[in-house]
Amino acid sequence: MNVFFPTDNRISIWSIGSNLSTGMEDGFEGDPQLLCEHKHDGDVLDLQFLDQDRIVTASSTGAVTIFRHHQNSQTISVSQLWARAHCYPCDNAPCTGVVCSSPEIVTVGEDGRIIVFRADQEGVVRVIENADSSTIHAVTYLRTTEILTVNSIGQLKLWDFRQQSNSPSQILSLSGDRVPLHCVDRHPNQQHIVATGGQDGMLCVWDVRQGNTPFSLMEAHTAEMWEVHFHPTNPDHLFTCSEDGSLLHWETSSHSDMPSFLQGGRNSSMVSRSAMAPAGGNQSLISAWLSGDSSKGRLETTHMLPSQTLSVNSLDVLGPCLVCGTDGEAIFVNRQVPV
Repeated sequence: MNVFFPTDNRISIWSIGSNLSTGMEDGFEGDPQLLCEHKHDGDVLDLQFLDQDRIVTASSTGAVTIFRHHQNSQTISVSQLWARAHCYPCDNAPCTGVVCSSPEIVTVGEDGRIIVFRADQEGVVRVIENADSSTIHAVTYLRTTEILTVNSIGQLKLWDFRQQSNSPSQILSLSGDRVPLHCVDRHPNQQHIVATGGQDGMLCVWDVRQGNTPFSLMEAHTAEMWEVHFHPTNPDHLFTCSEDGSLLHWETSSHSDMPSFLQGGRNSSMVSRSAMAPAGGNQSLISAWLSGDSSKGRLETTHMLPSQTLSVNSLDVLGPCLVCGTDGEAIFVNRQVPV
């Protein structure tokens, strides 16, 4: 298994092996092996797989780059480059986020622009020039033709590319203080369920079908939350990482046929608003993430790193394998995640 991770303004490809090292009771392996690397102009602020051989990076210079990994020769080359895709009138604007649905690529930046590319085209497909008056920190797909963005004033915006309008189709926001949101992910099976994290370290769960504020707010970290990810095949599990040096594994489970949001109980770590099943909806399909109930073992949180470390900036998870990178120039790989 290969892991792609940027270090020192380089895009690097690492091998983490296929077998668990002996004696590693906590599930963490020994050192990953560097296979190859390539110079990267500017800081790598985000990166995503486009397909098995190509990776797209977002740069602090405003550039968007497609790198190709040549597995036979273990080399990396630049396949496509859009220099200064994000920019101010007189300077570069960092490209802060990228999401891919091959061959489509969507990027966001400090300039408040949303840009759509195609890997098989040299030009830009679409630009939403004034998508936001503040920095857009992250982007993800909601559905094939819809994306979600989060910004520095606590807003979650939904964009429908079927519409020619340059305005969002829906705006949701945190009530009270405008706490910047840094990351966003949507539930892989129930796409109306969205998780975000921000500067205050809170985990927010939203139902984009109902209301314009978070469904639940949960105390997660003591500093900025940098990434949030639902497990791609078992979304009862969710992972978050933070500036405070922690990586948390959240697990929600139900031991009753009754929808969890109908069961009483609440603890001080969660603030939630009541919800009813949508008209004509099947209440038994309501996700446990919309339960509004973190008591009675319904929501368990586990620290995944062996000890508190420097800021955990990035994470990804696939099957039982969890990878994260820290400010200490360390890559942690856990191949025994209980999902």
